[in-house]
Amino acid sequence: MPLDLTIPERTASTCRAAMRFCARHRWAPLAEMPIPCGRRLDIMALTPEGCLFAIEVKSGPRDFLSDNKWHEYRAWCDRLYFAVDCDFPQELIPEEIGLIVSDGFDAVMLRDTEHQPLAGARRKSLMHRYAVLAAGRLAAAMDPMGAQEMRAALLCE
Repeated sequence: MPLDLTIPERTASTCRAAMRFCARHRWAPLAEMPIPCGRRLDIMALTPEGCLFAIEVKSGPRDFLSDNKWHEYRAWCDRLYFAVDCDFPQELIPEEIGLIVSDGFDAVMLRDTEHQPLAGARRKSLMHRYAVLAAGRLAAAMDPMGAQEMRAALLCE
């Protein structure tokens, strides 16, 4: 990955690569997924088996070290991963968290993580939230003039 990228460009590139990774594995990725604790996951991916995987994208060591909220995400997914670029010092990522590494275009999983199934009621609530958000975004993309009204009506963002 080019070193001259800005932090937002590096984050966006890693996020796009992580979403391509998801698509290749038949996971349906949804960026910027708000969760009930008031946080927002960088990517929530729905697997063909109905699992919900969270992917937290980090632009660099400073981004990772200054983020104290990622621990809260574990309670809102079946598996938690970090997605970083090739220049990221991987030893910073805790061993119990999955690791996806991007080359700026595509990504590979270097380490999987333990499956910790969500409770049924939480899964149902998150699946509903995921579906409403995804459907609202699709409808807004098809009708940009009505996007604001749709978001307000669906209370999805």
